[in-house]
Amino acid sequence: MIAVDTNVLIYRLDRRDPTKFAKARDLLRHLRSKGGRPILLWQVIVELLRQLRTWQDQGQLSRAAVLRYVAVFRRILTVTMPTPAVLDAALDLAGRFSLSHWDSMILGACKEAGVTTFYTEDMGAPTSYDGIQLINPFI
Repeated sequence: MIAVDTNVLIYRLDRRDPTKFAKARDLLRHLRSKGGRPILLWQVIVELLRQLRTWQDQGQLSRAAVLRYVAVFRRILTVTMPTPAVLDAALDLAGRFSLSHWDSMILGACKEAGVTTFYTEDMGAPTSYDGIQLINPFI
C-alpha cells in the first residue's frame, strides 16, 4: 500500500513553488495510473484541512474551494481512520527510533494501514522504518 504526506497534497494545490507543484501533480497522477487508490491517513487529511482553512482565513481560498479540494482528495485516495492500535504502534516507533510525536503517529498509522511506501519530504526521507519506505518525491 502507498500513502502520501500532507506536504504532497499542499504542494499539489499551492502554485508558489512551480517545481514542487509539478512533482506533486505528477506523483499523484502516476499513483492513480497504477490502478490502486493510495491511502489518505486521517492525520494527513486533518493537517491538509487546517492549511486550507488558514488559506481561507487569509482570503486566499473560498469556503467552496476548501470543500471541493477535500472532496477531490477523498475521491482519489482511500481515507483510513485511526484505531487504538495506531497509538500503540506510534509509542513503539517513537521509543525505538527517537521520532517526534507527530512523525511517530503518522508512521504508526501507516503501519496499521499496511502502508509500505510513504511519500514525504519530511522525516529524513529517503529512509525506512519497520518496513515503511519513506521517499521524498521532491528531490
